[in-house]
Amino acid sequence: MSKRPQLRLAILYLLACGSFVLAENTQTLKLDQEFQSAVAHYHAGQLPEAAAQLEDLLPKVPKSFEVHELLGLVYAGQSQDAKAVEQLQEAVRLKPDSPAARTNLAAVLVHSGKSELAGEQFRKALELEPHDFDANHNLGEFYIHSGKIADAIPLLEQAQRITPTSYDNGYDLAQADLLTGRIVPARQLVQTILQQKNTGELHSLLGQIEEKEGKFVDAANELGIAAKMDPSEENLFDWGSEFLLHRTYEPAIDVFKQAVRRYPSSPRLFIGLGMALYSRGKYDDAVNALLAAVDLAPSDPRAYLFLSKAYDSSPSHADEVIQRFRRFSELEPGNARALYYYAMSLWKGRRAEDPGFDLKGVESLLQKSIVLDPNLSEAHVQLGNLYADQREYEKSIPEYTKALELNPNLPDAHYRLGQDYVHTGQKDRAQAEFTIYQRQRAEHMAELDKERAEVQQFVYSAKTPPPTKP
Repeated sequence: MSKRPQLRLAILYLLACGSFVLAENTQTLKLDQEFQSAVAHYHAGQLPEAAAQLEDLLPKVPKSFEVHELLGLVYAGQSQDAKAVEQLQEAVRLKPDSPAARTNLAAVLVHSGKSELAGEQFRKALELEPHDFDANHNLGEFYIHSGKIADAIPLLEQAQRITPTSYDNGYDLAQADLLTGRIVPARQLVQTILQQKNTGELHSLLGQIEEKEGKFVDAANELGIAAKMDPSEENLFDWGSEFLLHRTYEPAIDVFKQAVRRYPSSPRLFIGLGMALYSRGKYDDAVNALLAAVDLAPSDPRAYLFLSKAYDSSPSHADEVIQRFRRFSELEPGNARALYYYAMSLWKGRRAEDPGFDLKGVESLLQKSIVLDPNLSEAHVQLGNLYADQREYEKSIPEYTKALELNPNLPDAHYRLGQDYVHTGQKDRAQAEFTIYQRQRAEHMAELDKERAEVQQFVYSAKTPPPTKP
C-alpha cells in the first residue's frame, strides 16, 4: 500500500472570518465573545482551554451548529474520538447540507475505526459538491486506504482534472495506477509532477514503476536518486533490495552497510545486509549481520530462515547462533520452524565440538516440529538423516519417503534414500532414487529460483514491517 501519510483529516478547521453571531439579536455580545475566544484557543493549539470554554457555552446555545462543530474538532484534536463523533454528528444533524461538516465527521470516524460509516459521510459530501476537488480527493483517498483501488481511480482522476497542480492527488493517482497495472499513465503522471516538484518520494514511485515493467537499471537509478535526496530507512531499503532482487550483490552490500550505519535499530536492513553477504559467499559476515537482526526483532521469523542458511555454510559463532535459536523456540513454542531451527543449530554446533554428542535432544525437537507441522518436509529429511547416521534404516526410510511425498523436488533426500536402499539390499529402488537425484542436481536452476523466491518474499513482506506483539 501507499507509503504516504495516513488519510489526511481534511478540513479540520473552522472558518471564523469576522464575528460569528451565535443566536438571534436578543443574544448578548458576551456569547459571541466567548465563542471567538474558543476559536482563538483552537487555532493556537490550546485545546483544553478551547474545550472548557465550549463546554461552558454549549448549554447556553444547544442548537448552535458552530459550537457543536468546533467542539467536535477540539475533541478530535485531543484524540477523544467518541466525544468528537457525538458532537460532529449533532453538527451534521443541524446542518445536513454542509459538505465540510460531513467531511469532518467522516475523518473522525476513520480515525476511530468506523470505516463503513466514514465512507457513507464522504459519499454524502461528494453528492453535495460533485465538482469539488476536496470531495473527490477525500473519497478517493478513503477508497485507497480501504483497499478499493479501482473505485478510487475515477475520483482521483476527477480531482486531478479540477486541480491539475495538486501534488498529493497526483501522487495518489499515480500510485493507484501502478497498483492496478496501469504503467503508462502512472509513469506519465509522475514525470509531469516531477517537472512541478522534484521530490525523493516521486523518484521512489518512479523506481517502483520501472521495476514493475522489468526495467531494472532504470529502477535502480530512480531508487538511488530517491535515497540520496531523502536517505530514509524506507528509501535505503528499497534501493538495496532492488540490487538484491536482481543479484547485484556488491552494490546491495554497499547500500545496506550505509543503511545500517544510519539506522542501527532496523532489523530489516540487517536482514538485507545478511542476505546480500550470504549470497556473495561472505558467510561469517552474513552470520554477524543476521545475529544483529534477530537481536533487534527476536520474534520475526524472516531473519531466522537466512540465519540458518548462513550458519549452515559457516561453523563459526556456534554458541551465539544456538542461543538465538533457543530463544526463538522459547518465544514461539508453537512454531514448528522455530523448533526445527533450534534442532539444526544444536546438531551442527555440538557435533562439530563433540562427535559423541547425544542426539536425543535433537531427535525430540525434530519430532515436536513435525507434530506441530506434519507438512514440514525439511524436518522429515533431517530426522531421516539422524536415523540413517545411526544405521536405523527402518526409521530413516519412512522419513525420507514422507518428505518426498510432501516435496518430490528434494535431491538430497532422493540420494540419502537411495543409500538406505543400498544398505537394506533394495538395489532397484536405490538405482531409481539415484537416477532422480542426478536429474534434479542437473536442474540446478530450480534451486536458484527457489532462493530468488525467498529473497522476493522477504523484500515484499518487509515493505511493511511485521506487527510487534503487545
